[in-house]
Amino acid sequence: RVKGTTKAIAITVDCNSLYCYLDPFEGGKIAVAEGARNVVCVGARPLALTDCLNFGNPEKPEVMWQFRKVIEGMSEACRALNTPVVSGNVSFYNETRGEGIYPTPTVGMMGLLEDYLSHATQWFKDSGDLVVMLGENREELGGSEYLRAIHGIERGSPPELDMAREKAVQETCLEAISKGIVKSAHDCSEGGLAATLAESCISGEKGIGADITINDDMRQDALLFGESQSRIILSINAEDLSQLKEIASRQGSPLQVLGEVGGDYLRINIRGGNFVINLSVTEMRNGWANSLERYMTGK
Repeated sequence: RVKGTTKAIAITVDCNSLYCYLDPFEGGKIAVAEGARNVVCVGARPLALTDCLNFGNPEKPEVMWQFRKVIEGMSEACRALNTPVVSGNVSFYNETRGEGIYPTPTVGMMGLLEDYLSHATQWFKDSGDLVVMLGENREELGGSEYLRAIHGIERGSPPELDMAREKAVQETCLEAISKGIVKSAHDCSEGGLAATLAESCISGEKGIGADITINDDMRQDALLFGESQSRIILSINAEDLSQLKEIASRQGSPLQVLGEVGGDYLRINIRGGNFVINLSVTEMRNGWANSLERYMTGK
């Protein structure tokens, strides 16, 4: 909060270094856009950013090329979102035994809430609320956590970022939050749609489930775990759906109703088939909260 006013500042730090390794230009764009999307999801308008650009040895041509392309990508996103870089630093020669780190342009994004009482949080709230997605799913698995964690692959093209679509989705979310019709807002990023829905179920104090049906016609793993950009998951009162649709249409954002909040399980089915995900909120929360302990103890 900004004392003596109704205003508040929202701050986030973002970067996906694997994206930047696979495509420095798109990775740089995405770092800026995801930072902006994160502050938008609490109801803040992105204003400016600082950065920490971490790279290997710039005397190597491929590293200097990464550095240049990352900056070009970040610049394009900053211009589109009107978020100037007001400070930052560069760290070169980040290597171990001659092997450089992945290019890591860390972005610290700042946004402003005009009224801190009109902010949103990421977790689902009440049974019967609708789960709505702003943006659209695309068959994009390159550079995803799914490929890295499940298949041990760090390859492919990262998701493409359409800045016009990104801005439309962000403006829709901002306006809806300002009008008080959004109960929760959470951006899709690492882990894709399934991970975003799971986090929305477990990140609240009590936790609550959801029943989801996805009708997109694409391969199942890409639909669940693809990391397409410019997507935000909202929960709203069913009575406010028409108002949200009007805002989305005016701003030019795709909108899709995915399901309903409620119960003790996250259930996801695709095209009306059997549940491909059917996990209790307790099971998901334990898997998230106790993962480090299990890893260290081998249990």
